[in-house]
Amino acid sequence: MMSTHTPHVPLLVGVMGPTASGKTEVAERLADQMSALLVNADAFQIYRGMDIGTAKPIAKDRYDLIDIRDPREGFGVGEFVGLALESLRAAWENHRSVVVVGGTGLYVRALFEEYDSMSVAPDPELRKELDQLPLEVLVEELLRSDSAKPGMDLKNRVRVQRAVERTRCSKPSVPVILPAFKKIKLAVIPDPFVSSDRIAQRVELMVHNGWVREVQQLKDLGYQLSDPGLRALGYKSIWQHLDGEINLNEAVATTIAETRKYAKRQRTWLRSEPNLVVLDIASSVETALATVLL
Repeated sequence: MMSTHTPHVPLLVGVMGPTASGKTEVAERLADQMSALLVNADAFQIYRGMDIGTAKPIAKDRYDLIDIRDPREGFGVGEFVGLALESLRAAWENHRSVVVVGGTGLYVRALFEEYDSMSVAPDPELRKELDQLPLEVLVEELLRSDSAKPGMDLKNRVRVQRAVERTRCSKPSVPVILPAFKKIKLAVIPDPFVSSDRIAQRVELMVHNGWVREVQQLKDLGYQLSDPGLRALGYKSIWQHLDGEINLNEAVATTIAETRKYAKRQRTWLRSEPNLVVLDIASSVETALATVLL
């Protein structure tokens, strides 16, 4: 029989790590042991219809903040923190621990370090209105408001529209105040050579499991490569394969190379993560359990 542990003070555990590091297994084992709520902190697992290419966990129903957005919708750190806080407050009221897991380091850091003045979620009516405007109209408005950041790509509709949204939004930003959880951040960081091999194996497995079919379904539903969700790693390459621009082997090789570069950036980010406990890779699950269940 599986034993559970309910601490006197509920725990808020962050499980971080580069892509394909095994952090999901660690997080789910921890959640099992603590009867904890799982909260997703991956910027692309929030999108519906993108299961294979974003490596969503099999038991999606165990998680908060998975499949909460359409791939056409933007989503940012402010929205993540606001929604995560709702989950955390509900868990706190029920004296329940929470495990937050994902590779989007800024999401975890902003939540755990209680970054001040996070923006509130945007007004859906305003977003709908801006969706209808041509890019050149949005650029003109942004330049008139003198809100364009130096070096900003004015051809990037998503960034331009979000900037206009911020200038128009009258809602005040809100401070981040967590319930009084006992906080701990853990990281699973494999050796770069091990990580490189795991990434290649995972991309090939994704293709085997139907990733090409998944992207074709998104195309058939009318989504475009310019949609925010389709910025996820690998989707562009698979899309180009479906359009006959590159063969499947080229799409796989490009995705592996891009994912390895992304994992390198994640490792760099984690080196500066405050109050981080790096787990022993050889026994990461056991080490994690021993660390949080003291």
